Order: sequence, then structure tokens, then C-alpha cells
Amino acid sequence: MNSVGEACTELKREYDQCFNRWFADKFLKGDSAGDPCGQLFKRYQLCVQKAIKEKDIPIEGLEFMGPNKGKTENSS
Repeated sequence: MNSVGEACTELKREYDQCFNRWFADKFLKGDSAGDPCGQLFKRYQLCVQKAIKEKDIPIEGLEFMGPNKGKTENSS
């Protein structure tokens, strides 16, 4: 599956490969130490955020993955 931004698709594939390899070769065998794919994920995440802004995709209500996690708006 391609990413939301065409420029991000290769980063997504790299991250997916890294994660799947780590999951199968390490995590499922009891080794959950380390984060070998963290930097790839951060690069991919930044690319997706940029693509969302460029395409003007509304993301209201999706802050559950961002810095406002767990915060609620004051409705008064």
C-alpha cells in the first residue's frame, strides 16, 4: 500500500520492512529490547505530516497520536 504522500512511499516501505524483520526475528522470539526502526519511523512520520499539510487534509479529531494525547478540550 502506498503512503498518503507519494514522496513518503519509499520511506513507508523501508519502515515496514524494518518493523516486520524486527517483529519476526526478535520480538516473537522474546527479544523486545531496542528500537531498530525508530529513526525510520520518525522520518516517515515527518514526511506524512508534511504531505497532509500540503494536501490540506483535515485531521481534526485525530490528535490521539500527537502531542495532545490524553488532553480534552474545555467545552465551556
